[in-house]
Amino acid sequence: MLKIAVELQVYPFHIDFIGHVNNSVYIQWMEIGRTKLLQAIGMPMQEIVQHGFAPVLVETNIVYKTPLYLGECVQLEMWISQLNKASAIMHFCFYNQQRILAAQGWQKGLFVDKQTMRPKRLSPEERSLFLPYVHSAGETQSANSLISAS
Repeated sequence: MLKIAVELQVYPFHIDFIGHVNNSVYIQWMEIGRTKLLQAIGMPMQEIVQHGFAPVLVETNIVYKTPLYLGECVQLEMWISQLNKASAIMHFCFYNQQRILAAQGWQKGLFVDKQTMRPKRLSPEERSLFLPYVHSAGETQSANSLISAS
């Protein structure tokens, strides 16, 4: 199964008052991962919106393991652990330069019709585009055990 992998750089504007990456930056990085996923499957955000629907988030969870600092390169990996008719659960891992897990999280998102703001079910064709990025329950349980162990 495929994962989205993105290399990110920590810049001065990412740093909070105690000298490490601010927690809100991780949410921005998750959005970068989701955007890269949509691009990778051939459903870039601007095309989705033109077709009358949009992805929205309904839940975000992040566990911070070790801080990230100015100048570090961060490796973001993301995949889908659950793909439903209109929603999905996406997992994210953030690694520092030494490949140590710095943070891990998940988000639940769904597609909505822009007019009604009601959930929009994926067609079988749309759903099939996501399937290469859906990982097994075993991998997701392993990721979840890291979250619950903290």
